[in-house]
Amino acid sequence: MIRVHRLNGEEFILNPNHIELVEARPDTVITLTNEHKYVVADPIEDILKMIRDYHRSLFLRDGE
Repeated sequence: MIRVHRLNGEEFILNPNHIELVEARPDTVITLTNEHKYVVADPIEDILKMIRDYHRSLFLRDGE
């Protein structure tokens, strides 16, 4: 799971496996596979890093 922040600073958790699209408009918009959209304060680069880190942690955990 990844932690992201609404524009008002409120933190919430998303399952990165359900993310279909991440856009900068100029705010970052995350679209899930069910077509729900979330506008977040986190920049795209941070979102992508969180997704990579999440998947890397799963891979490393499975290898233990």
